[in-house]
Amino acid sequence: MEIPLLLTRIKLTLAMILSSLWFMLPSGGAAHEVTPTIGDLTIEEGVLTLELRMNLEAFLAGIDLDEVQDTNNASEAERFDTLRRLPPEELESEAQNWIEAWLASVTVLADGDEPVILSPEGLDIPEVADPQYARNSILTVTGDLPEGTQTIIVGWPVGSGDLGLRQQGVEDPYTGFIEGGAYSEAIAVAGGFAGGPVEAFTAYVPVGFDHILPKGLDHILFVLGLFFLSTRLGPLLWQISAFTLAHTVTLALGALGLVSVPGSIVEPLIAASITYVAVENVLTSKLHRWRPVIVFGFGLLHGLGFASVLAEFGLPQAQFVPALLGFNVGVEIGQLTVIAIAFLLVGFWFRDKPWYRSRIAVPASCVIAVIGTYWFVERVFL
Repeated sequence: MEIPLLLTRIKLTLAMILSSLWFMLPSGGAAHEVTPTIGDLTIEEGVLTLELRMNLEAFLAGIDLDEVQDTNNASEAERFDTLRRLPPEELESEAQNWIEAWLASVTVLADGDEPVILSPEGLDIPEVADPQYARNSILTVTGDLPEGTQTIIVGWPVGSGDLGLRQQGVEDPYTGFIEGGAYSEAIAVAGGFAGGPVEAFTAYVPVGFDHILPKGLDHILFVLGLFFLSTRLGPLLWQISAFTLAHTVTLALGALGLVSVPGSIVEPLIAASITYVAVENVLTSKLHRWRPVIVFGFGLLHGLGFASVLAEFGLPQAQFVPALLGFNVGVEIGQLTVIAIAFLLVGFWFRDKPWYRSRIAVPASCVIAVIGTYWFVERVFL
C-alpha cells in the first residue's frame, strides 16, 4: 500500500474514533491529574476568610504535590485511591487531625511581619459520584487581623503544590499564583491591584513557562513530535507557526470565557494528537501539505488545555491582557526551550548523519507514539 493512501486511512480512522469519543467521554477531571488548589480570600471587619478548593485526598495521603503531576506515579497512590472512595463523613473524620497540623504551616503575615493565627471554620466534602474522577473539597479557615491592617502576605506550604489565590469583595482584586514554599506579594486589604501592565506581564511569564517545563509533559512530547519530522528548519518552522497561532487563539478565547470544553474531552484528544504526529513521523520524513493544517487543529486543542490552567486560578481583571500575554509568552519560551534542548542533544551532532532518521528520529517517534497511546487509553478508560 502506498504511504499517502495509508496516511489518509489512518487520518480517517482517527477522526472517526475521536468523533465518537466526543459524545462518549464523561465530564470532570481525571482523578490522577494534579490540579492547583484555588483559594478565595475575603476580608471583612478585620476577619480574614480563606476558602480553599482542594484535592483533600492527595493532601491526606501525603503526596508531594510540588513534585508529582500524576498521582498514579506517587508512592502513596494506593492510600490516595482508598481515600477517594470514602464517603464524606469518613473522609472528614480522617481529615480532622491533619487540618490542625497542616494549617500551622500556612503563613499569613499582617503588614509584612505580624503572624495571623488561622483556625478551621468548616469542611465541605462532596459525595463520591465516580471514584474515577477527582472531587474537590472546600476547607474554610479564618483568622483575626490586627486592628488597622493594611496589607497581608500569604505563604503556601512546601509540598502543597500550586495555589491560585483570588481576592474577593473589593475593586481591582489581587489574583496571584503561588508555588509550594513561596509567598505572595503584599495584598492590599482594601483592594487595588498595585502592579501595572509590566508587573502583570512579567509575573505570568514564569507561570506559562512552568506549564511547559517541567509540568507539561504532554505538550513537551507533542513539540518533540514536531521536531523529529525532519532535520530541515523549514518544516519545523511551518509546524511551530501553525501550532503557536492555533493555541494562541483558543487560549485567548478560553481565558475570556468564550469557549469552554471539559478536560475529560480535551485531555484524551491531546494524547491522541501526540500519537498522530509521532506515527506520521515514522511513515514519512516530508512535510506534506496537510501536516500544518492538522497541527493547527491539534494546536486548538492544546490551547484549550492551556486555558484550563488559567481558568483554575484566574487572571487579574485590572491587567487581564498583559497577564494573558505574559502567560502565552511563557508557553512559547517553554516550547522553544524544548526544541533548543532537543537540537543541542541530537540535532546539532547527528542531523547530517545518514542514519539519523532510522536510529534516532524513528525510534524516538515510536516511543512518543506509545506514550501518547497509553495516555489516551488511560484518560478515557482508566
